Amino acid sequence: MGFVIGGIGIVLIIVVALLGYIKRKNFFKEIDRLENWKVDISNRPVHDELAKVKQLNMTGQTEQLFEQWRKQWDEIVTVQLPELDVMLFEAEEAIDKLQFKKATNIQVEIASVLEENELEIKKILAELHDLVGSEQKNREEAEGLKGLYRESKKALLAHRHTFGNTVEAFEQQLDEMIRSFQLFEEKTENGDYLEAREIVLTIKDRMQVISEKMRAIPKLLVDCESGLPMQINELKDGYREMVEQGYKLDHLQFEEEVNNLEQQIALFLAQLSQTEVNAVEQGIDAVKDTIDQFYDLLEKEVLAKHYVQKHKDEIKEALQEIAEHCRMLNEETDYVRQIYHLAEAELETQRNSEKQITKLLNRYQILEQKISEQGYAQTQLSAELTEVKEMIEEIAQEQLAYQETLRALRKDELAAREKVIELKRKMGETIRMVSKSKIPGLPKEYEFLLDDAEDSIEDLIEKLGEKPLDMNAVHHFLELSELSVETLASGTNEMIENVRLAEKVIQYGNRYKSKYPSVAEGLNEAELAFREFDYKTALEQAATTIEKVEPGALKKIEAMMTEKIL
Repeated sequence: MGFVIGGIGIVLIIVVALLGYIKRKNFFKEIDRLENWKVDISNRPVHDELAKVKQLNMTGQTEQLFEQWRKQWDEIVTVQLPELDVMLFEAEEAIDKLQFKKATNIQVEIASVLEENELEIKKILAELHDLVGSEQKNREEAEGLKGLYRESKKALLAHRHTFGNTVEAFEQQLDEMIRSFQLFEEKTENGDYLEAREIVLTIKDRMQVISEKMRAIPKLLVDCESGLPMQINELKDGYREMVEQGYKLDHLQFEEEVNNLEQQIALFLAQLSQTEVNAVEQGIDAVKDTIDQFYDLLEKEVLAKHYVQKHKDEIKEALQEIAEHCRMLNEETDYVRQIYHLAEAELETQRNSEKQITKLLNRYQILEQKISEQGYAQTQLSAELTEVKEMIEEIAQEQLAYQETLRALRKDELAAREKVIELKRKMGETIRMVSKSKIPGLPKEYEFLLDDAEDSIEDLIEKLGEKPLDMNAVHHFLELSELSVETLASGTNEMIENVRLAEKVIQYGNRYKSKYPSVAEGLNEAELAFREFDYKTALEQAATTIEKVEPGALKKIEAMMTEKIL
């Protein structure tokens, strides 16, 4: 037993030792990684890049930046990296003593410092490259901009007449570019390459603006000096011709608007002399839109006049026709009222139409006078004429509906009289069916149904004979008559079926009288009800009695009767 325990202890010691070895190996591996990273940083070509910059002529901002970069690099190489050597040694000692937590903290701190150094070096190198590259890039771009300047100056001289009174403004702007180029050269010679870069970018933006303005202004000058004035003159000529032809155009306030346009064009020329291109471009578009709108308004006046001349007579005829039609409807209404009763709402509709027609006749008379006087805008006359036409069409639809109502009264009367004939025929068929069935007698309830159907038909006939005829009342009595006759027909079929089935059930049940006293008693009661013409009670009594001794007998009897009929 002691041997086994001792063996387990040895195994545990070996396992712990093995784990410690593996862990120390991993820690030293991380130490090697950090050491290599430190060496890599110390070998970065920052010193070489600084040497390149030192060859440049440095003053002012450039010199300050160089000193800043040099100090940052010296700080990393002479201070921070040697401190990391000490920290790496401390980490190795902690690992050897198996102080893994302490070693971990030191390694984390070393990695953080290296990461900061990495970022700082990248920033220094990027700024160094920008500075070295900016000197060359500045000169290349400056040469290109000088070429653009010379082209702009040449274009201004060669095509001076196309720039009008904007020449002085452009010359002043280009002269400012000369001073900017001189300042660029001074900054470059003094080694202020970053400030020189800012000047190059400023020159680039300004030259781009000048070039765009020089491309746009010749066309804008043509628009303001000849294009727009010519369009306005043509518009004036068109306006003048229409006035001479008798068009009333005061509502357009043409002269005031045209004066405003001409003042705007004068303002555009003043703005162009200061090379204010964007404002002028937007203003010219607005003036063109206004001119187009005036042409549209003048065209509407011409079209409106054509419409008035084309439709005034036909609208007058339509108004006269609808007035005549209204008169005829009034006569037809008087005739119909002698025969039929008309609802007050229907009569009121016709009276309103008559009033509207009278107003329209007066309105058209005034409109016709306006047209002949030629003292009104054609669009106004056209709008009024169109409104009159729409009102005529609306009244015509109302009159058509009213006329259909009058004619429908006669149709409804004929339909009601035909229905009376049909109801009488159905009554006759029902009575003949009762007679053929040889029923012993009629129940009181059925006699009531028969009397009600006959009375309802008589009431309907009486309503149809009244003068004037009230078709609403006729429709009411017609519905009652149809319901009464339909109820009678349904009751007749039920009564005949009850008689036939009651007789069969009583006959079928006689076989059980001698055997079952209760059957004999029940059937006697059924026969008594039958003789009193209460066929429904007789059937119910007989069926109930037989079902007690032979369940399903009623369905059996019904099936037998059906087979016999078929």
